[in-house]
Amino acid sequence: MNRTPPPSDAMPARVLEMPTWLISRAYARSHRLLAEGFAGAGVRGYHYRLLAALQEFGPASQAALGRRTSIDRSDVVAALNELADRGLVQRSADPDDRRRNVITITPAGRRQLRKLDQVLAGVQEKLLAPLSAADRARLIRLLNRLLEHDAQQ
Repeated sequence: MNRTPPPSDAMPARVLEMPTWLISRAYARSHRLLAEGFAGAGVRGYHYRLLAALQEFGPASQAALGRRTSIDRSDVVAALNELADRGLVQRSADPDDRRRNVITITPAGRRQLRKLDQVLAGVQEKLLAPLSAADRARLIRLLNRLLEHDAQQ
């Protein structure tokens, strides 16, 4: 029997049926698209997450921002320094504890966040282009269910 060899880049079928592999591949593509989108806007993902948290939840301490955005404390400080240098956030002493800073988004920060929302909308569109609106909503629900389960462990 004469069998045609598979293409040199063919992945074994058992691997293609593993959610861990598929999620990793989708993550790699989404991470690349996000990095490209943010780089094109002159920012990093940390900047977006911090601005979004400040816009949604209001002024917060650096520690609270780190918890809300899942960013390590030292990375929060560095990213906030960059945002402050650009006039996108403002630091002020906490009236209840002078050792602590309270971070507030500025009007320029709000404008930047709106621009970044547009960048992210384009990234989402590229990533999810092959999916219908219903499939996109289903994917988001399923991913959130996985994350909620993980948070309970």
